[in-house]
Formats: sequence, C-alpha cells, structure tokens
Amino acid sequence: MITSSSNKKIKNTIALLSRTRERRKQGLFVVEGVKMFLETPTKRIRELYIEETLYKDIQNKEVSPDLIHKIEEIQDKEKPYSFGVSIEVVSTDVFKKMSDTQTPQGILCVVENLTYSLKDNLQKHKQDGLYLILEDIQDPGNLGTMLRAGEGAGISGVIMSDKTVDIYNPKTIRATMGSIYRVPFFYEKDLALSVQTLQKEGVRVYAAHLKGKDDYDRINYKGPVAFMIGNEGNGLTDALAELADAYIKIPMLGSVESLNAAIAATLLTYEAARQRRN
Repeated sequence: MITSSSNKKIKNTIALLSRTRERRKQGLFVVEGVKMFLETPTKRIRELYIEETLYKDIQNKEVSPDLIHKIEEIQDKEKPYSFGVSIEVVSTDVFKKMSDTQTPQGILCVVENLTYSLKDNLQKHKQDGLYLILEDIQDPGNLGTMLRAGEGAGISGVIMSDKTVDIYNPKTIRATMGSIYRVPFFYEKDLALSVQTLQKEGVRVYAAHLKGKDDYDRINYKGPVAFMIGNEGNGLTDALAELADAYIKIPMLGSVESLNAAIAATLLTYEAARQRRN
C-alpha cells in the first residue's frame, strides 16, 4: 500500500491532474470516479489507483459487479493489454491528496491519450458529417458539455483551435460523462485552414453570429454541415467568421443578447439531428 504522497507515482499522477504541459509531454491523462473508470476502454489504462477502503469492499465483493469485472479484466494476464498495467492500493489520506474532487470515490486511473485523423473522419462521414468547430473555448465545463451533448446529437467530431482549453483537463473529463471516448476530436494549429478543408470536402459551414439574419431553425442541415462556435467572451474572430458559408442566429426574447457557448452548440446540433430524423 502506498502511504506517502512523496511516492514517485503519486507525485506524477498529481502532476498529470494539474498541469496541461505534463499531460501533453507524457501523452497521458487522469480519470477519476467509478463511472468514468467503467467508461474508460480497458486497453488504454496504464495505471490504476484504489483507495484502501474501496479496495477492501472490492475484495469482499461489496461493490457493483461491473466494477469487479472491470478490475478482473485489467488483471487478466491472458489479455495482451494487461501487461504493464500498474494497480496500486493507496491510503485514504494519500488518495484525498491525489483527488481533484471534493468527495473522492476511491478510484482513479492514468489513461493513454486518444488520437484521431481528421482526414479519415471526413472520408468516413462524407455524406452525413456533422461537426462543431470551436475557436478558443476556455471553460472546461463548456467543452465537456459540448462533447456530451454532441454525442447525443450524433456529431461526427469536434474541431478545435490549439488555444481551446485542454480536453484532458479533469473538469472537462467529468463534464463529458464518458463521451470523450466516443466523440472524435481534433486540435488544429490553423483552424482557418481546417475550415477550408471541410468546405473542399463538401461540408457547409455555418457561423453562430450576432450578425446572422436567418434563424438557425430555418436552414436545411441534411447534408454535411459544421457549426462554428466562438470564445465565451469574445465570440468568433472576424477572420474565422468570414470563412463561413452563412451566418445564422438564435432568436432571443427579453434582454438576452446571446446564450452560453455550450447551450448554443447544443441547440444547433440537435436541430440538425431533428431534421435528419424526418
């Protein structure tokens, strides 16, 4: 059992939780909580930490069968991906220091980063692509919500500027509720070039913009489409917005000028999904 927060593995896990630079350097991120652990593809898990009380409950089979099965799967030496997976029992005090949450659930794992190819994704969804293009989104909760809601709407992927918040931020991970493993995402150094690439592939790009003249629910989204969503405080930059095939607006009543970025993205993608069902 690990009983000291000075342990090398513990210090590294804390660094992965708290530092974007460390996550990028190592190609790893941290997932915490029972639900997110169960959602994590077993083959991507590199380290597993279990708080001592939970570990006893697991041994006594006083937890859900799903949790027991997942841990047994990791321990199964017949599976090629089980080799090299480190499983550590951690004291309650040390686990609290490792945890990024107010009420730790006693389980945390280090996971290998996910990688996707935008080129391959565009080919796969040539007829029915549905994308979010995000410029400099800064709130981890907003980004996580967009992935979660986007999965519900059936999006093909999320394309982000390299200044968008780290998708592996612990708050983003929690907000996705597992969607991070199922929705492809792409960080692009040149977001404008990526927009043009989509357009060359037949994707019609719409900018949610205050200058929009057409209400979002009056447009036909049955072909390949993408919605551009800008930074929470500043919206889309003029340079990126000008690349859009059309501006659209979400009509507002009262004194409200605009919606939260995640809510706007949800409205747009669900409208596209609604049309495609009919």
